Amino acid sequence: MGDDRPDGAAAPGAPDPAPHAEPELPQHGVGPWPGGRAAWPDDPRYDPELLAHGDRRNVVDRYRYWGLEAIVADLDERRHPFHVAIENWQHDLNIGSIVRTANAFAAETVHIIGRRRWNRRGAMVTDRYQHLVHHPDVSDFVAWAHAEGLPIIAVDNVEGARPVDLADLPERCVLLFGQEGPGLSDEALAAADSIVEITQYGSTRSMNASAAAAIVMHEWARRHARA
Repeated sequence: MGDDRPDGAAAPGAPDPAPHAEPELPQHGVGPWPGGRAAWPDDPRYDPELLAHGDRRNVVDRYRYWGLEAIVADLDERRHPFHVAIENWQHDLNIGSIVRTANAFAAETVHIIGRRRWNRRGAMVTDRYQHLVHHPDVSDFVAWAHAEGLPIIAVDNVEGARPVDLADLPERCVLLFGQEGPGLSDEALAAADSIVEITQYGSTRSMNASAAAAIVMHEWARRHARA
């Protein structure tokens, strides 16, 4: 006779199967400094709280146990000469992820255009280490870029855009990104010195805004980043 029990069900009278153990997730970072307080390094960059309790932050090993101000100061010596700008008219959830990517590529500054408030969840606290500037509107942002002598490279898949891998991407520039869905505003596109796009091969009209930003920043780094 066939067994009509659902897959995985125990036979009548059989003991309940052991519950599945939750997998142990890897714990990132480091614990308290080995050897206790007597072994702490004599270096003002190190944070006493982190030395005492460990450092589980999402930072590279170079910055383990360093205080926030020390990390920012060190990054300021090594930041790349490109900026990132993002239009923020609809409280786009991608902004946080773009800020995180800008930090990963050591962008000089991230500029938020439009609404001052933005969703920081995707930034994973990297906004603490990244310089941020707010511009109330496109005209204010453009005035700043012109004053700094920085060409504005808009990223959008609109007519006339040039594939980013074939386009001129100056070492000193500001990469301007739009929002998920509508892309860049007409005013922003009109103010750009050039417009680039990412070549696509599938059926979707566009890719996720934060993914597009990562691709373009990587293209900049491939050409200009210092080892």
